[in-house]
Amino acid sequence: MSWSGFKKTVNRAGTTLLQKTGQIERTVDRDFADEETKYKAFEKECQQLQKESKGYLDAMRAMTSAQGRLADTIDVFYGAADKSSEGAMAAHAYKRGVDDLDTGVGRELDAPYRTTIMEPLGKMNAYFPVVNEHIAKRNKKMLDYDSARSRMNKLINKPSEDPTKLPRAQQEHDDAKEVFDMLNDQLISEIPQLLDLRVPFFDPSFEAMIRMQCKFAEEGYEKLSGVQRYFADNVRDDYAAGQLDAQVEGVLQEMRELTICGAQ
Repeated sequence: MSWSGFKKTVNRAGTTLLQKTGQIERTVDRDFADEETKYKAFEKECQQLQKESKGYLDAMRAMTSAQGRLADTIDVFYGAADKSSEGAMAAHAYKRGVDDLDTGVGRELDAPYRTTIMEPLGKMNAYFPVVNEHIAKRNKKMLDYDSARSRMNKLINKPSEDPTKLPRAQQEHDDAKEVFDMLNDQLISEIPQLLDLRVPFFDPSFEAMIRMQCKFAEEGYEKLSGVQRYFADNVRDDYAAGQLDAQVEGVLQEMRELTICGAQ
């Protein structure tokens, strides 16, 4: 940092302190404050959306991977007893279906999801540091303007014996005000334009997300429902009639009534 830059930083820190103690008036622009509040909310939402979108993709990978490990275990479990049994064939069919789903996540969900959702989110979030930099610069120039206005007002209220001080202070005030107004007006104009883009910008991403989720759910149902053809006819009928839940509960109750552990 140069010496002039260091002096400006110190002066701005002093101005901030004097404003907190009420010795220097602070510029308040309601229009800018309103736009900044909306912008900060949008920034937070986009960052959260990016985080949750990545979490969804990671969860889909984790879910299909967990299904794959589960299918491997079930396939070994049934196959070890009798590879030609209906249970073994169903377990093997389940494993094939789950493997296809896991492959489908990488082939049909991962890359399109990144292209249509994660990349647009990344691009939008990349704008925020630039906007924040301009907001920070605007705030620094506001401190310079407030400080120059305070010096000018002091000379107006208590004239100096040096007749050149007031014109010089007036010029510093005018220059500082011009720079501040330019940055302030630019942000008041451009922040709403950025916010207005959010719906048309994210519309395609939202539609793509819904389509991909539907496609994945449909393919999952199609692949896993095919396993049912290896079940006995009465099992399929009981499933369709909603009787399997009662049968499972009956088996669990029988297990609860066993007294092998702790038997006298």
